[in-house]
This record gives sequence, C-alpha cells and structure tokens, in this order.
Amino acid sequence: MNNHSATTKITFALFVLVTPLLLLSVGSAAQGVQVQGVINARSGSTMTLQTQGTGDLVVLLTPSTQVEEPEGLFRKKHLDVTVLIPGLPVQVQGSYNAQQQLVADTVKFKGSDLKNAEDIQAGVNPTEQQAQLNRQQIQRSEQQIKAEQQNLMQQQEQLTSEEQKVAANKAAIAAANKRFGELADYNILGEVTVYFANGSVTIEPQYKPQLLQLAQKAMTITGYMLQVQGYASAVGSVALNQKLSTERADNVTQFLQQQANVPLTNMLAPGAMGTSNQVASDATAEGQAENRRVIVRILQNKGIAGN
Repeated sequence: MNNHSATTKITFALFVLVTPLLLLSVGSAAQGVQVQGVINARSGSTMTLQTQGTGDLVVLLTPSTQVEEPEGLFRKKHLDVTVLIPGLPVQVQGSYNAQQQLVADTVKFKGSDLKNAEDIQAGVNPTEQQAQLNRQQIQRSEQQIKAEQQNLMQQQEQLTSEEQKVAANKAAIAAANKRFGELADYNILGEVTVYFANGSVTIEPQYKPQLLQLAQKAMTITGYMLQVQGYASAVGSVALNQKLSTERADNVTQFLQQQANVPLTNMLAPGAMGTSNQVASDATAEGQAENRRVIVRILQNKGIAGN
C-alpha cells in the first residue's frame, strides 16, 4: 500500500509539472508567425509589407483579422482595416497559406506611427488630387473649345445674315437716293422736320399742326409733290435703324393722306434713308435726337414754275 501510494504521488507531481509546458507549447503554436515591417502598398484584401530580413511580403487580410492599437499596458483599441495605409509600420501575427501569403490574425501598430503615415499621405494625396484637377481642367478646356467653336460658327452665320441685311439695306438706300437724286429739276417750296423719340415711330402731337399747314400750303401750288424721307440715328443695329426709318416715313405719309387729305397722285413713295445723311454726331443724346427724323418737302417742277 505504501509503494502504491508513493507511485500515485509521483505520477500526480509529473502531471502538474508537464501540463503547463504542454499548454505553453500549444499557445505558442497557435500564435504562428510574427513579422514586422512597413506597409508600402494596399490592393483589395492584400497589402505588401516591406521587411528588413525577407524583403517584400504579401499579407492577406481576412474578415477575422484584428487591427489593434495598444493603449497602455492592458488596453488596446480595435480599428478597421481601412487604417492600414502605406507608410505605416506594423507588426503582423498569422500563418502562411499555400500561396506563401501571410494570413494575418492580428495587425498592431502605434498611434504615433499612424499619425506620421497620415501626414505622409497628406503630402501624397494633394499631388494626386492636383493631377486629377489637371485632367478635369483639360477636359473642361476641351469642352470649352468645342463650345467656343460652335459659338463662332453661330456668330459667323449671324454675321453672314447681318451682312446680307446690310447689303439689302444699302441697295434700298441707293435706290431711294437715286430716285430723290432725279428730283434736281424740282424747287423746294416748303419743308417740315418731324423728330421722334428713341426707338419710337409715333408722330408726337406738336408736329401734326405743322404737317397739316404744310399740306394746305402744298395744295395751293400748281403741280406740287410731297417728298417724305425717314431717318434714324446710328445707335443700334443697321437692320433695326432701317426698319425705324421706314416705319417713321410710312406713318408720316399715312397721316398726310388720312388727316391732311393729300392725294396719292401728289405723293412720292416714302423713302427709308436709314442712318444716311446724319446731321449731328451720335456721340451725344442731343445729336442722336436730331438724327431721328422725317423730312417732308413741297416740290414743284421747275418747268411748271417757269424756271
């Protein structure tokens, strides 16, 4: 009984001594490989670690990978893998897979190292952002050039249209000048000038009595003709000024026909003179007002007058 008891005690003592060693061995095997290095690239679920001994090492990050930042002796902060940026020194614990990638169980780093890595990235990112801005600016410039080219084409079309209108207006004015130039054989026996407000074609009340008096005088003259010429200032487009001079002359002609009862047989076709024969400078408001006018003249053939 004494021998059996002694054997039992020895066996128990050995168990007590060996068990911690076995547990330590299992724990050490579970930890696997531990590597230190600096992250120099990230791509998807992998990152490349630059180490002193083995060079570049591919580390595989999995959903179970723990990212930790130690805070004191017994505390640690768990972070997302997104903080693993290039330039960050880390300590990786894990095991190798068949592709010789280190499958990370834990990745640890210091908070101060993360700040330094972020500062480095802050210096890199503006360069990348500037490159992106440059590309965007080039793209905008190309779009702007295309838009300007389209605008130039539209302006060219408008210019061509305006040139055609100007040519037509010049032809009309030349024809009117030719017609009135043929009146050299006429004497001018009376004249009234009607002035118009800017952009207006309406006869103002103060000129209507003058036109009526001119018409009454004309009817006392043998073989009389009434000549009506409309003008505009040079402010605005040529086409608009030609239109204004036409409507002003037409309105005065209609007034003489309808209010003064001047027969059509004694009227010359109203002449739209546009901005020709300016009597004052358009550089001042006063000069512009003098150019916005219609001139009505009583004409008599010199042959009838005996001249």
